[in-house]
Amino acid sequence: LPPLVDSAQTGAAEALYGIGATLTRRGGEDLALVYLQLALYLAPNHPLALLSLADLYESVKKPAMAIKVYERMPVNSPLRRNAQIQLAINLDAADRSDEAIKILKTVTTEDPKDLEAIMALGNVERGRKKFADCAQTYSQGIDVLPPNNDKSNAVYYYYRGICEERSKQWSKAEADMRKALELQPEQPHVLNYLGYSWIDQGINLDEGMKMIKRAVDQRPDDGYIVDSLGWAYYRIGNYEDAVKNLERAIDLKPEDPTINDHLGDAYWRIGRTQEAKFQWAHARDLKPEAEDLPKIEAKIENGLPDDTSSAASADKKKEDGKGG
Repeated sequence: LPPLVDSAQTGAAEALYGIGATLTRRGGEDLALVYLQLALYLAPNHPLALLSLADLYESVKKPAMAIKVYERMPVNSPLRRNAQIQLAINLDAADRSDEAIKILKTVTTEDPKDLEAIMALGNVERGRKKFADCAQTYSQGIDVLPPNNDKSNAVYYYYRGICEERSKQWSKAEADMRKALELQPEQPHVLNYLGYSWIDQGINLDEGMKMIKRAVDQRPDDGYIVDSLGWAYYRIGNYEDAVKNLERAIDLKPEDPTINDHLGDAYWRIGRTQEAKFQWAHARDLKPEAEDLPKIEAKIENGLPDDTSSAASADKKKEDGKGG
């Protein structure tokens, strides 16, 4: 066997890397940074030190620094593939998603069965609202999943279902959500998404409400799931319970524009019109989605139209094919 080190310099680099990696695992990021940088000063292409340093920068939310380190990984290193995937994730975090997608497509072309790279690519595309693309990417992953119906496979169907729902392919989305629940029953995020989508379309109201309540039972401190329950009550015309749950959701996620918008709507329906306008103004200031901004501004100016019936509103949503 060849020696682990071939000189005093590489030996020192190995020792410094070991100390830095240990400190990282124990939460001593500042000191770990010093040791890992010293290791790389002595051995600039040390693959494990590069990976550890980049991972450290990721953990302290410095994607630009992580990118620079991942880019230094030698082309012939066995860790190159791992570094490329993480490089892409950090490029996306730094709003360089086109570069991230290009790298991940290269990795998945080289190995079409690389599920880690496929998942990373789908997640980048989904985060950038490329819903048709991410549905196709998750399909690539589903095609190469091991045929064991393991519960870990559920996430591929769940994420593909989100992309299908957002690209207005509801029948496919519903089938994928059901498949995800078949593989992982009672998964709270899937229960929440499917239940919310049904209620928002005015279909399967009882089952949808039960699903969301089961999700809240498992995740009582998840502001988005609590918001779904509040909005579900709103959609069926139970405005008092809507306000109760939406106020709780605001406590959990005060800076979310959608939840503030929802609470404004609920306040308006129970006659708290000044508070409604305050919530809508807050939602406007929290940088909502571009398509939501004019709707919020119109509500600030004019309020909501008369509530002729929540069922009619749900029917319109159903016709539009929109879900949660």
